[in-house]
Amino acid sequence: MAPHRLAGPAIHVIFPFCTDPTAEPLFSAMKKDIHPEYHADAVITCGCGAEYHVGSTKKEAKVSICAKCHPFFTGKQRFVDTAGRVDRFLRRYQKAEAK
Repeated sequence: MAPHRLAGPAIHVIFPFCTDPTAEPLFSAMKKDIHPEYHADAVITCGCGAEYHVGSTKKEAKVSICAKCHPFFTGKQRFVDTAGRVDRFLRRYQKAEAK
């Protein structure tokens, strides 16, 4: 049985980024003047002090947890209390029990 082949222009419809240098593209990859500026040297800084150099549309970003300090990757449990929420919950729970 012969291999199934696509003929002529149909290959450009399925694979618009064809490797044939003589082929005419069906459309351009991106529209001009609508995309944000891309920074290839952007820096992501974690609360633990780790820095990651990535490509992004923002020059710098800050995160509170990353792969170096996340419990899933480190195997260590770290308790993070956000502005006393646990204490506030415990006080409410104790008031409810007293009634």
